Amino acid sequence: MPRTRKVTISTDAAGHTTGWATTGLAAATPVAPDQRAAAFFDVDNTMLRGASIYWLARGLAARNYFTTADLAQFAWRQARFRLLAAEHAGDMSHAREAALAFVAGWRVSDVERLTEEIFDELMASRIWPGSRALAQVHLDAGQRVWLVSATPVEVGRVIAQRLGLTGALGTVAEVVDGTYTGRLAGELMHGPAKAEAIVQLAAVEGLELVRCSAYSDSANDLPMLTAVGHPVAVNPDTALRRQARERGWQVRDFRTGRKAARIAVPSTVAAGFLAGAVTAGLAIRRRRATG
Repeated sequence: MPRTRKVTISTDAAGHTTGWATTGLAAATPVAPDQRAAAFFDVDNTMLRGASIYWLARGLAARNYFTTADLAQFAWRQARFRLLAAEHAGDMSHAREAALAFVAGWRVSDVERLTEEIFDELMASRIWPGSRALAQVHLDAGQRVWLVSATPVEVGRVIAQRLGLTGALGTVAEVVDGTYTGRLAGELMHGPAKAEAIVQLAAVEGLELVRCSAYSDSANDLPMLTAVGHPVAVNPDTALRRQARERGWQVRDFRTGRKAARIAVPSTVAAGFLAGAVTAGLAIRRRRATG
């Protein structure tokens, strides 16, 4: 029988998970052991309230990598984007060019260290207990659990490590001699790219996608959700909720009442735009520092 106890997420000095939130675990359907199956979770608004890159930006602002005014402008642009749902081809082209540019010249090791600190400070308490519980059901069945997100892969890996998951697929930045160039190595991990990534991973890992599960909050992830045999809508947006109803998919909504309406922090589809805003903030800071 599924457990119903409530435990707080915590990590030891090595960053290993020592406890995990299981609120809502009773609502998670037990999964049969299956070595040919895995679960794929979107991050932003599915596993984490808000967007991981937004919380990363807040943490960087707190460390004076750019100003709070830059952060406010950055958040406003994202909110406007989310409300208008203005995701057109030109927008995604801009997102691709902007994504990860803000880390140009940074050491990979520094970004990973900062992400670990910021996860513990700002993200850990924002993990949806119900989503973490769903992931644990798969882990308990001996299945691998992967995060799949447009967020930089280094950020996804930190989140996966902190939660005791298998790993993460994310947007990959070009690295030369341990330093980011500011360019992408491939495509933004978004939309169809997510489906392509899990298909490739399944081939490498010996998985059968028809036996796998995928979880997301956004209709933008329909390619990933339709690529597996067991799609689940988690905290779904209006379009995904409608698709889930029409297709007979499971829906898990861990939001309640006004809380669901209040959530206005960035979503996965805006990750590239958020990175672009961080880019602008850092550029402003650098000009101020050299002016």
